[in-house]
Amino acid sequence: MEEVPHDCPGADSAQAGRGASCQGCPNQRLCASGAGATPDPAIEEIKEKMKTVKHKILVLSGKGGVGKSTFSAHLAHGLAEDENTQVALLDIDICGPSIPKIMGLEGEQVHQSGSGWSPVYVEDNLGVMSVGFLLSSPDDAVIWRGPKKNGMIKQFLRDVDWGEVDYLIVDTPPGTSDEHLSVVQYLAAARIDGAVLITTPQEVSLQDVRKEITFCRKVKLPVIGVVENMSGFICPKCKKESQIFPPTTGGAELMCQDLEVPLLGRVPLDPLIGKNCDKGQSFFIDAPDSPATLAYRSIIQRIQEFCDLRQSKEENLINS
Repeated sequence: MEEVPHDCPGADSAQAGRGASCQGCPNQRLCASGAGATPDPAIEEIKEKMKTVKHKILVLSGKGGVGKSTFSAHLAHGLAEDENTQVALLDIDICGPSIPKIMGLEGEQVHQSGSGWSPVYVEDNLGVMSVGFLLSSPDDAVIWRGPKKNGMIKQFLRDVDWGEVDYLIVDTPPGTSDEHLSVVQYLAAARIDGAVLITTPQEVSLQDVRKEITFCRKVKLPVIGVVENMSGFICPKCKKESQIFPPTTGGAELMCQDLEVPLLGRVPLDPLIGKNCDKGQSFFIDAPDSPATLAYRSIIQRIQEFCDLRQSKEENLINS
């Protein structure tokens, strides 16, 4: 389907093709015929493909530049420290794919086999897929409209051969747009464990995270919790903490209390995180005892506990 009006009633609505907002839409005849409401066959194909993936976690942020991709990468690194845990990291930030750089995989290319696209591996138990691997240069711009981006996400979910995976981490672009709707729609039948929301302490970031939480509730996507990133700076010499981004309205803690969502933890600013991301290395290796590393490990443990508890509840429902 071509692009639709902002106030489109939706292809599965009784007003599809007949409402006032449908006048002049290029899809009006298609929607009125009912053909637009036909379920996408890819949903069942993706459900089948995802049977080998135990847990699926989306990483979201309302605002760009809050450290969402950095968190996604280090969540993947942290989970993969257990050699018996198979981890997959999928980058669906189509227009701004930073995962190849952060994971040290710039210049790598995707290879195709009989079973689909092969991920690029950082370690034997950590595979990565990104549109960045399909570009001839990291400086190439991806200038695509919504339908083409959605098609790319569908292809990633349906055609990448992850094999048996314990955790699939999906790094999304900022906001609540086409990419988010697509990944939720395509993975709905395959069951998503939930979403981790990344913010910084200041109100300009928190107001967008509130929108993100509203989005999650509207599409029935469980919220695992919120991570407050860049939460203060601890001087490596005097060990005193300074608030670089002051929490003028109470920060993530007060927001989480108001909206009744868990605060998974706070990650302080550490210049080594940025340096390691630019070098494509895990921050945990260079600074195993830093406050930021300890915060990450605590957050990762809480995410694992959430996924294990959710799986246990579902198994009990099936067996009861």
